[in-house]
Amino acid sequence: MNHSIKRPMSQKKTIISLAKNGVGAFVFPCRKIEFTYCERSGSSRGMIGYLKTRLIPFARKNPQIEIVVTPRPSKHPFVRGLYLNGREKGISVRNKTPEEIVETVNLIRDNTGFKNNKRFKKPVISTTPSVRGIWSPFNTQPHKI
Repeated sequence: MNHSIKRPMSQKKTIISLAKNGVGAFVFPCRKIEFTYCERSGSSRGMIGYLKTRLIPFARKNPQIEIVVTPRPSKHPFVRGLYLNGREKGISVRNKTPEEIVETVNLIRDNTGFKNNKRFKKPVISTTPSVRGIWSPFNTQPHKI
């Protein structure tokens, strides 16, 4: 008995691959980086130096990330990363040198955008009983007989 069914060419199944990080092409979690600075502020000196000398090589190395530069008068410089999961991370770069701003931008670029919820690995468990004993609602008011 032959159980194989021959289908016409139009009914063949098409195989579609889903994009997942770790398998196939890598999708950067950071989709956009925004730079804001003030043209007259002294705290923006490092940011202006970064924008003049290091932003264009960074943008050429990372074409998958959208770069937005916006002047904000009378405000401190700020770098904000927007991620594919909808979160955003912002870091102030006030009074930082261009080298320190490079580290900050790389931190934002390499971040996934997820919060780090694993602060405590295990709950605290005491092995010794309390000196005062276990609390009870009867401890606060004296008994009336």
